[in-house]
Amino acid sequence: MLSCGCCLANNPPKQLRVFQLNIWQEGTIVPGGYEGIIEEIVDKDPDVVLLSEVRNYQGKDLVQRLLASLKARGLTFYAESSHASLDVAVLAKYPIEEQMPLYKPEEQIGAVLKTKIIVHGKPFLFYSVHLDYKDYACYLPRGYNGATWERMDHIISDVDEIMTANRKSMRDEAIRDIIADSNRESKEQTIIIAGDFNEPSHLDWTKATQNMFDHNGAIVPWDCSVMLQEAKFIDAFRKQYPNPVSHPGFTFPAYNKDAEFKKLTWAPLADDRDRIDYIYYKPDKQVKLKDIKIVGPVETIRYGKIAPKDSKDIFLTPKSIWPTDHKGLLAIFSW
Repeated sequence: MLSCGCCLANNPPKQLRVFQLNIWQEGTIVPGGYEGIIEEIVDKDPDVVLLSEVRNYQGKDLVQRLLASLKARGLTFYAESSHASLDVAVLAKYPIEEQMPLYKPEEQIGAVLKTKIIVHGKPFLFYSVHLDYKDYACYLPRGYNGATWERMDHIISDVDEIMTANRKSMRDEAIRDIIADSNRESKEQTIIIAGDFNEPSHLDWTKATQNMFDHNGAIVPWDCSVMLQEAKFIDAFRKQYPNPVSHPGFTFPAYNKDAEFKKLTWAPLADDRDRIDYIYYKPDKQVKLKDIKIVGPVETIRYGKIAPKDSKDIFLTPKSIWPTDHKGLLAIFSW
């Protein structure tokens, strides 16, 4: 039987707006950064917010501060406070059904927070992540040491050497554990993994880009993205924009007019832009990706200088103060 228009009007598709953002030390590095975080949440109107770099400075509970500030703006969000060592948080317009860290504080593998939420009767499982920033091996082809962040006298474009350096980090271990944990969960849940991975994607370091963005010939099968793809997770941005040449989707470093410029890039003599912030989801018979856009300033940084937009990427620009040195992502799912 065909559905009539009136039936669809009475039962419109459900939507979920997911906002991912590294907030750069709670917005404290940028004047007015905390207010900028609030303004962006209000302006982008997400249903779920996944944050990295939650510190609880001076014993002040950032999650509770955010909830109070949003309530003062007429928005009710739910969230559970976490210890500063966890470094991540989840805020949602729907009550938190269950929440727990994947690791104990002393394990130092990565910040991963599991959160279960029911949206319009549909169960969702979120993993908010902030992975190990050390051994940042994507700097090696750019002539910088990924452990010391010092300029080298040569570049390293040998893939085996890059991967050996990359695997000194704890990023691959964290993704392995997230995948294993998600496999133990109910298949009725829609699973979303989002956060700052501190690692590029193999979908970006391809033959097409090997001589762009200071990749210097390197085609790299970065572990985290390869493992997630093999586990059937979908990179939402690359699903929507499969061409890394026209839509590189860089999230770090991000230009910020209100920040001290020298703090924005760690490799000022290179084009060190990469996509290291992600929203991944597990394919679902019901839930589909409707849209995803980059959130942040249109301008970019190359070779230590401000540069105009040089891609076909689509941006949702800041409402006022941009609070961070990363760009964020806003994805819309529907069912």
